[in-house]
Amino acid sequence: MSVKEDHKNKKSFHHTDLYASIPPTCLPIVYHPDYNITFMGLEKLHPFDSGKWGKVIHFLKDEQFITDENIVEALEATEEDLLVVHSKRYLSRLKWSLVVATITEIPPLLFLPNPLVQRKVLRPLRTQTGGTIMAGKLAVERGWAINVGGGFHHCSSDKGGGFCAYADITLAIRFLFERVEGISRATIIDLDAHQGNGHERDFLDDNRVFIMDMYNHNIYPGDRYAKRAIKRKVELDWGTEDSEYLQKVELHSEGALNEVRPDIIVYNAGTDILDGDPLGGLSISPQGIVKRDEIVFRAAKQRGIPILMVTSGGYQKKTARIIADSILNLNQQGLIGAESMEGEGLSSLVTHLTYNSGSARSEHTTV
Repeated sequence: MSVKEDHKNKKSFHHTDLYASIPPTCLPIVYHPDYNITFMGLEKLHPFDSGKWGKVIHFLKDEQFITDENIVEALEATEEDLLVVHSKRYLSRLKWSLVVATITEIPPLLFLPNPLVQRKVLRPLRTQTGGTIMAGKLAVERGWAINVGGGFHHCSSDKGGGFCAYADITLAIRFLFERVEGISRATIIDLDAHQGNGHERDFLDDNRVFIMDMYNHNIYPGDRYAKRAIKRKVELDWGTEDSEYLQKVELHSEGALNEVRPDIIVYNAGTDILDGDPLGGLSISPQGIVKRDEIVFRAAKQRGIPILMVTSGGYQKKTARIIADSILNLNQQGLIGAESMEGEGLSSLVTHLTYNSGSARSEHTTV
């Protein structure tokens, strides 16, 4: 699969550093310390653990699965990158602290100068967004990729909400559609406890994107208009437990991938399904979350379909440990890692990938 060349009869793309070459020695795990939001304790006013991403990395280092040298450092998405999906009007609105306070659900932000809000709140979210876009390209090249952040599934091209200011899922897919040859169909498997109304609004009339969404239908956002984009809708009740949940995950993940074979899977792996989560309203155990992720990655591997995972919601301190445990389990099961795609699906597809970021050009061979 080669990155699309700029010809006179094709769209000319802006230069982006997000599609730069990554050394083959790096695992396709994307992170930057700037993901974490810390600002005078204001981040504690939202139930989201705004430092969970760094904790995931800490746990993975402790288990000697990763080092600072073998993971990919995320880059902040620039305004040009964001304009691939977002309107200038929407990005301009983010220069008002009141708007950001509303989107992030942290009311005191409205009293702070916007340059401070940009630096302490929106820059981390833009860096996570850049990480998701980078992980999309890496997934195609390596067969899998994990952005330890991202998954802002409530944000659409012109509206944010639910702590989601940038539409990273939409952006990752649009970048792939526009820049990478052979990527023309995507499946979103959204297993966060909340409906993913942002990407649903963005892809409402786009038949190239198949959306499976499995969520607690009693909670935010309850976006009926966005539900029209869901091709496989699985609505859960309060307190759904492991047995029923995992059965539905396997049935519908397999069903979605059998119905339409995509070129890329974007997996929104929210951990707010955990029992006791203050917002999710479901009752899934830590072991259930680990098994859920294994089911989705196994379905992708069996079909030889590249998969990009983002971590999305999760509102308890222990979710970072669960995410790390799940990643370690995926490695132990042979579903990720340096040789994870060998022997199945992608091993028969040795492709020559020509990268064009807009000016620079380099060549790679991917398996």
